[in-house]
Amino acid sequence: MELLTERLRLRASLPADHLAQFEMNLDSEVMRWLGGPQSAAKTLAEMEYNDRTLAEFGYGKVAIERRSDGAFLGICGLSVENWYPDDLEIGWRLLPRHWGQGYATEAAKAWMSHGFSTLGAKRLISITDLPNQRSIAVMQRLGMRFDHFAGLEIDGDRFDAVIYALGVNEFGQPA
Repeated sequence: MELLTERLRLRASLPADHLAQFEMNLDSEVMRWLGGPQSAAKTLAEMEYNDRTLAEFGYGKVAIERRSDGAFLGICGLSVENWYPDDLEIGWRLLPRHWGQGYATEAAKAWMSHGFSTLGAKRLISITDLPNQRSIAVMQRLGMRFDHFAGLEIDGDRFDAVIYALGVNEFGQPA
């Protein structure tokens, strides 16, 4: 399965993506709000998990490839997070050299459309650390609205999160 946008191909991981994804997940700025740099072994396990969920359920956080040159830009997609098992969460992660070019928003819109139209989701959420203004700005560009604050925990580390949401009836409407 793959999703296409004007500039992007969203698809399962390829072996050629591994080095770029390892680089992305070792970058302290990329991983600042995601628990810190991640080992190659953990990155590979994450890629395999996302590819399995894509094959089994039709969603996962998978590769963003630029169609014009095949460059790996990052990952984007849908997942079910332990804190909100009844919702699909939209998330993204890009290499810093690809920030600020609208790729996260473009990729997330394609996944949102897939979530609502193909998977039948009634609502999608997005979660980030409260200080992560770059991700909050993407959420707002997607038309998502503030839903609530929450204290969440990953591997024993607590963080203050902000959750944005968008209902199926709001998708495609101006923010």
